Amino acid sequence: MRQTFDETTDPSFGPKHIPLVREQLARQGLDGFLIPHEDEHGNEYLPEANDRLAWATGFTGSAGAAAVTAEAAAIFVDGRYTIQVRDQVDPKLFEIRDLVEGGVAAWLRERTRPGQVIGYDPRLHSPEALATLRAAASQTGAELRPVGENPVDVAWGGVEEAPRPAQPQAPVHPHPTELSGEDSAAKRARLGQALSAAGADAAVLTAPSSVAWLFNVRGGDVIRSPLPLSQAVLHADGTAEVFLDPAKVTPDLHAWLGNQVSLRRPGDVPAAIAELGDRRVLVDPALSSSWWFDQLEGAGATVVRAPDPTALPRARKNAVEVEGSRRAHRRDAVAVSRFLHWLATEAQETLPDEMEVVSKLEGFREATGALKDLSFDTIAGAGPNGAVVHYRPTRRTNRRTAPGELLLVDSGAQYEDGTTDITRTVAIGAPTDEMRQRFTLVLKGHIALSRIRFPSGTSGHQLDALARAPLWLAGLDYDHGTGHGVGSYLGVHEGPQRIAKWVNTVALEPGMIVSNEPGYYRTGAYGIRIENLQVVTEPAEVPGGERPMLGFETLTLAPIDRSLIDPALLDPAERAWLDAYHARVVAEVGPELPAEVRNWLVGACAPLQG
Repeated sequence: MRQTFDETTDPSFGPKHIPLVREQLARQGLDGFLIPHEDEHGNEYLPEANDRLAWATGFTGSAGAAAVTAEAAAIFVDGRYTIQVRDQVDPKLFEIRDLVEGGVAAWLRERTRPGQVIGYDPRLHSPEALATLRAAASQTGAELRPVGENPVDVAWGGVEEAPRPAQPQAPVHPHPTELSGEDSAAKRARLGQALSAAGADAAVLTAPSSVAWLFNVRGGDVIRSPLPLSQAVLHADGTAEVFLDPAKVTPDLHAWLGNQVSLRRPGDVPAAIAELGDRRVLVDPALSSSWWFDQLEGAGATVVRAPDPTALPRARKNAVEVEGSRRAHRRDAVAVSRFLHWLATEAQETLPDEMEVVSKLEGFREATGALKDLSFDTIAGAGPNGAVVHYRPTRRTNRRTAPGELLLVDSGAQYEDGTTDITRTVAIGAPTDEMRQRFTLVLKGHIALSRIRFPSGTSGHQLDALARAPLWLAGLDYDHGTGHGVGSYLGVHEGPQRIAKWVNTVALEPGMIVSNEPGYYRTGAYGIRIENLQVVTEPAEVPGGERPMLGFETLTLAPIDRSLIDPALLDPAERAWLDAYHARVVAEVGPELPAEVRNWLVGACAPLQG
């Protein structure tokens, strides 16, 4: 569980490993090869054995890609990782390019030549992504070709001093109905009816989160997410097969799944696909790799391209899951409040480094007695490191806090009843006027997104500008999304809903949990982010209104650093929201704290003055 601070990869990995990959390219008659971050399961956080991009390049971010040819190499990252990639990847070896603006497709158009063959592993690319890449390669006369053996895997497996780790085999255990709110049989029957209505006989589920939710199980194959690496086939009659390594099967799992669910080995997948040869099979082209489409079509199945049938039901948390999330956030708030008290008192004198900050916070969470894991590696950025959006302290980058600087801490926890994610930015010593002004602009956007009411059918994309407007008016912005979905003791990043500039047409619905995390980052100086999780509430009448409106209930409970707020920049409604939020923090969290911390919390949450 403990967060480690060693580099996931050695900075020399790229120089050491790229020649090995090129040897394999030559052996397979390839002129190049594409290396995505995603693994066979589409995971964001990867088992060590599947982190091919990190092994090949040294880059440890949670999104990215690389392309390697005999003469050159390129790595692609988005705006979250523009600083991190330059710290981890040798720019003499890799051209650093933007993942979003043009991305791999633009590189193929610019760097490939007629007759070249660029390989890809069909297990790692979605059919939609491949269609774009194939079209780009064809413009230069190059060819994209699937490989039977992944050159990275072969090269990695041949490194005797540091061989590729084995695939994880963590036990899979039941997730009780008192926490899930609905048993698996009911979920399968409900989704089976939806399959029939969509004209499908079955659905292939390749995302571990879908399997975990549908069958009410949890595992431990993926760090920071309680997921079992597995796949499943759900039939329209509610029966199903789950493909799971026997080493993961616990004694009570067969009885838990029941007679309508068959447990099969991963090696049985080809046979199961053959059994679907005369069926209409739903597969999600955004989540499932090209391999599944190729195999199903090769077996004679009619592929129905549609969203994963578990995605929306999983996102719409039921009443039991929402109440579990409230409990998890109240529990987490005790740990976070104790941590913020330490930062406001002892840490102002001792000036701890980032690794000490991370360890202290995790210790407070462990003291709850309910912590199962972190929900992601804690981001603790002191001073200029806070400007690196997805920074994670390592022994090489560790920095001590210092007076006159900001400390940004983004962290979360996995509890059996809920998943948390919170960011607080605190001042070490006295902040500058600029820091207070920028922090208050971020706070204004955060409050706007907390208070908004909106009609049914509204997407997060339509709300995103509310959080950015105060920054935009000052000529400022941030390069990440404003909000992501969050699972119920599942992934801390969960779709299909999100709040972002980028178009997303999925409407926000009651029970969906999203983050609210606007920010501002001044490269080389500091970073600011304020993040709470909030759940979409049922439609309610607005006084004097003409139709019911949805809204948000804030789940996260922790003080916001008042020393960083310029009260003159807040209007009366914003001040009222902040004071009411802080009063709620004191009322719900205060009674659970030791006297010294409770007294501090009362002061930290006092009504805003000035």
